[in-house]
Order: sequence, then structure tokens, then C-alpha cells
Amino acid sequence: MPDANLSGRTVLAVFAHPDDESLACGGTLARLADAGARVVLLCASRGRRGAISDPALVSDGDLGRVRAEELLQAAKVLGVADVLILDHPDGDLRWADAPLFDTEITAAIRDYRADAVITFDDDGLYWHVDHVGIHERTWDAVEALGADAPSLYFVTMPKGVIRQVFDAAVRLGWKQPASGPWAIVPDAFGLDAKPPTVVVDVGDWVPRKVAAVLCHRTQMGADNPFIRLDPADARRWLGTEQFRRLEPQTGCSLLEELGQPGFVS
Repeated sequence: MPDANLSGRTVLAVFAHPDDESLACGGTLARLADAGARVVLLCASRGRRGAISDPALVSDGDLGRVRAEELLQAAKVLGVADVLILDHPDGDLRWADAPLFDTEITAAIRDYRADAVITFDDDGLYWHVDHVGIHERTWDAVEALGADAPSLYFVTMPKGVIRQVFDAAVRLGWKQPASGPWAIVPDAFGLDAKPPTVVVDVGDWVPRKVAAVLCHRTQMGADNPFIRLDPADARRWLGTEQFRRLEPQTGCSLLEELGQPGFVS
């Protein structure tokens, strides 16, 4: 069955660093765009404190500039209509200038007339403090709109999914590095995730999700678990994305038009 026609709807996705959007919910963003929704991405920082997988990728030493370019490439793959890149301090997003950031998120919601907002849940996927800060800032900005607030969805990862991705990549010859983004303990992803209220099937959009992830070359490196996955494994482990809708609910039930009910505790 084809997706509902979401023409005229706008979704604002708010994340911390370039690459968060693709890893967290790239499949859903691509599916929303294909259904006719205008997808707007607000990235709080340029990720200046991130890893550099290959110094040749950052010949001028300006990692923030390069990561912003990678973000624009990934957004194009996903069908994102507009990208807003702010310059809040990477690594300090939970505390730095919270009132200004709240105002910027609120302004983006109003300027784009967002029907729905997507951001991290309170676990930040794996308790990354910047991700937790984005959750807090976005929640505050949406709640401040009161009765005019759009629907707010928190994205999480199914427990164990990154472990399965890592294990599948290892079986194909990948070795987990001792440092950098892929040194994270994979079981941390989704460990304390709350039950989702909606689960979106993105199986047909997994190739675009993976392609968008791989646009972030400074972070992913030339050899990473995603590039090792064969299409069947990629679809098996990345083919659903899950969200929890803020209660009490406001705005429209936009993701529910694409997904299935989750498991509400």
C-alpha cells in the first residue's frame, strides 16, 4: 500500500551533530520526503570536536567546515528540503546558552510552520550528553508553544540493534577500533530506551539511510560496520525505526500515518 500523501506537511528534525540525523532516523526522514512532506533539519553544532578518520579529508584543519559539507551531502541523499546549521559548542550543548538555543528552535518551528518535530529521547541513543541536551532543549521549546505546539516525537534505537550490526560486520572481516566513534560499546545503544509508541518500517529506505551515513566520511572512516553489511543484513537490522510521542499529545499524528503502533508500557 502506498504511503499517505503528506504534501503540505512539514517535519522539523533537531539533532546535535552532523551524522546524528542519518544514524538515528535517516530512513524515516527519507520516507517522509518521498511521501511529500517537507523535511527541515536543524543541526545544533558543526561537530568540531569529532573524530577525523583521515587527516587528508580535513586538509585545512577546519573539521566543522568539512562536517557541515558532509551534512549537506547526506541531507541531499535523504531528500531533506532545508538544512539549518547552528554553531553552538560541540561537547557543551546541554549547558551552553540554553535560552538562545530554545529561542532558535522555537523560531524554526514557527518559521517553517512545523506540523511535527523529531529529536532524541532522554537516553540520547547511548547517553551522549550533547544528545541529552538536545532532547531537553527541544522539549522545552515545543512545550513553550502551548496549544500551538506541533507533535513531538523522540527517536530511540531498538535494544541490541547496533550489537547485531557490529556482529554482522565482524563476521565479514571488520575489526572494532580502539578509538573513535566505533569504539563505543554497541550495547549502550538503546539500553534504557523507553517503549515506542510508533514503529516505522523503513526497509525500502535502508539503502538511502546507509548512503547518508557514509556521507559522513570524517566520522565513519574508510572501514566501518555499515559499509561491511550486505543488503540483507542491512535491511534486517536497520529496517525499522522507533519513536515515542510526547504526552499529552499535541499537533497532528504524522508518523502514525506511516508507522504501526508500538508497545506502550
